[in-house]
Amino acid sequence: MHRRRRGARGRFPIQPVIGKKPAAKRMLPEPMAAPEPIHIDLAETEVLRLVDLEGLYQENAGAMMGLSRGTIWRLLVSARRKIVQALFEGRPLVVGHPSDDD
Repeated sequence: MHRRRRGARGRFPIQPVIGKKPAAKRMLPEPMAAPEPIHIDLAETEVLRLVDLEGLYQENAGAMMGLSRGTIWRLLVSARRKIVQALFEGRPLVVGHPSDDD
């Protein structure tokens, strides 16, 4: 699922521990200004849940997910940017990637 390489060679990325999957798979804006969806990764949703919803520090969220604080920070910045982009551009927000198998 998250075990994708970015390129042909290199080591596989560390698999984050996902404590709870979101109930929604897709959020649709009303009105929809652009049909192209924005895809948010499960790891990004988990970081949002731990930091923004549960109120954990990035260090604690990293320990729970098995990732460094720096990786947590990058995931958090990416997730927040995607949500704001979906809101202001009126685009659907989809959890996961089209190539992911449920």
